[in-house]
Amino acid sequence: MKTRTMLVLLLLLSLITGCSSGPDYKIDVTKELYYQKDTAMPFEIKVTENKKAVKGLKVTTQLSMTNMDHGSYDVKLTEGKNGTYTGKVNLPMGGKYEAAFTLEKDGKKTEKVIDINVTKPKGVAKINGEWVTNEDVAFYQFINQLQLEINREAAKKKYTGKQLEEELAYLESQEKVNNNKNQVLTQIIRLRSMAMLANEKGHQATAVEVDEALGKAREQYNQYDSAKKLITEYGEEKFWTTEKQQYEMIVLAQKVQKDLIAKVKKENPTFGEQEVYFQAQKQYEELLVSQVNSLKIEIL
Repeated sequence: MKTRTMLVLLLLLSLITGCSSGPDYKIDVTKELYYQKDTAMPFEIKVTENKKAVKGLKVTTQLSMTNMDHGSYDVKLTEGKNGTYTGKVNLPMGGKYEAAFTLEKDGKKTEKVIDINVTKPKGVAKINGEWVTNEDVAFYQFINQLQLEINREAAKKKYTGKQLEEELAYLESQEKVNNNKNQVLTQIIRLRSMAMLANEKGHQATAVEVDEALGKAREQYNQYDSAKKLITEYGEEKFWTTEKQQYEMIVLAQKVQKDLIAKVKKENPTFGEQEVYFQAQKQYEELLVSQVNSLKIEIL
């Protein structure tokens, strides 16, 4: 509070002496600051003046708790696009903080103080405000593990000798990929993004469609002892409840794929089936990139 009080006194002094108060910058927090123990967490602000983005600023801030004395934390922010400035800070705990900003342009400094409420994150990322939780990531890793076990079991039935060794070595390498949280998070963002797009296009995943897709998945898993064993260990009810939620999004994403296949067929009546699917998949990936860019995605 000392910083804010000091700034108020300086403003009063400025008014009394008739000096100009300088630029009328407005600061909005565009990426919330979260607390995670022993981790420098990112945050982002946007600086505007008369509703226009202010570029070319040198921005620093000093964060201190408003109700406790845990010292102060200096952060230098880096300019991004369209008046945004980002930084990282490792705070001692969550709670209410006072952020005293110094904004410098053409040698002139302006100071602004805002209050920031720092909380613990509810997950590892947010897509349009919806959290991707650690449980979501763990479930995707489990699904990938299931598929790897199915492939491993199938390979042992199909191959022998060196060919089997090569196949098992490849599956081993995929285990490492599955342990990479960022890779799994990418999978989640892809699916959720396209499910959102399907909703925007007016598609719905009916209960019948979801149950039908889920039935096919259950049928596949039941063919492999390794998959059945893993699902039993995970907890069947828990697994199929979460899997159903995933299949609601899978059905929606498939509807976008079907739209594109129909579109390519209509525009290219001479295309063979393989060419139709190739072009439709290409357009799907382009659409996915466009959709992801249109969403507000925060990765912590």
